[in-house]
Amino acid sequence: MMFSTIPPDRRSVWRRFTSWYAALLSWLMAVSVAILVIPVSLQIFSRYTALIPSYIWTEEMARFLFIWTIMIGAMIGVRETTHFEVDVWPQMGERGEAAARLLGRLGVLVTALVFVTAGIQFTEFAMNRISELAELPLWLIHVAWPLTGITWIVFLGEQMLDDLRIILGRAA
Repeated sequence: MMFSTIPPDRRSVWRRFTSWYAALLSWLMAVSVAILVIPVSLQIFSRYTALIPSYIWTEEMARFLFIWTIMIGAMIGVRETTHFEVDVWPQMGERGEAAARLLGRLGVLVTALVFVTAGIQFTEFAMNRISELAELPLWLIHVAWPLTGITWIVFLGEQMLDDLRIILGRAA
């Protein structure tokens, strides 16, 4: 993990925001997993016991929550530099490692831009549609893609700035 060692009161507004946003995402991840347990448990109990009726909406709800859980996890993974990170280069100096990270982050940035542009079209397509079983507005699920891309860009900006500072010989 590459987090700033600057005291919280001396960090920029941007870094305080990204820190707060990462904490919010971690909390949302915990909540989404906790809520995901409910429809999945209902599905299991309804299949194997006669205690409760079989609810069809639980499958759709579990799928939607699973999508959001994956996307939130991907956002957190980019923030913590555990998603899209591969160590294939030999040990290099601090500047060399920063340059390699920056190159990799440029690839993630391209992916993020695809998520944003295609995700906006994906969300617009779903704007006036509802899901079949739970009758939820589909844009609530589809908006996860552009939001994930925007979040990646925000977190990548912070990380790429740190890498550029290291490459230029300044402290991150």
